[in-house]
Amino acid sequence: MNAASLLPPIRRVVTANDDQGRSFIEQDGVSPAVRLVEERPGYRITNLWRTDASPAHINAPDTIALHQGVAPPPYGTVLRILDIPAEPQDPEELRRALEATFQRMYGDAHRHVQPGEHPGMHSTDSVDYALMLEGELVAILDRQETVLRAGDVLIQRGTRHAWANRSGRPARIAFVLVAGELD
Repeated sequence: MNAASLLPPIRRVVTANDDQGRSFIEQDGVSPAVRLVEERPGYRITNLWRTDASPAHINAPDTIALHQGVAPPPYGTVLRILDIPAEPQDPEELRRALEATFQRMYGDAHRHVQPGEHPGMHSTDSVDYALMLEGELVAILDRQETVLRAGDVLIQRGTRHAWANRSGRPARIAFVLVAGELD
């Protein structure tokens, strides 16, 4: 089994209402927006859904396959699940893997890494609800860090941060990103 398959794929079930107003399952399967990074085996981004307005349009078409970057659309949201492999012990290997991840997936948006900082430091102009699903991750901020385990929730409000997996095992975390703006 390779590192990319240590955690099973995410099953996405989408509901809808028919012309008579009766609910049904419209889609059931993998997301059309799964992304991998060759330079970081085991890292998988599963973008599941996005909205582009608030309030959200209930019957809006599925546009998650069009989503680019980290942040949600203005006035919108993104639901995403990350599978994060254990970090390599070699700091240079970690730096290369994270630079490849950000460049390939996000175009380095919102990245301002200072010497000595974790190479995954970044920020978004959003409120992020981070729900730890499996394993453990370290949430790294400018002044401190904390370990999150399955069942923990972190509410991130536009802060600089990085995620470190120091556990030696894969971790899975879900995010709901809500478009925001700084005061």
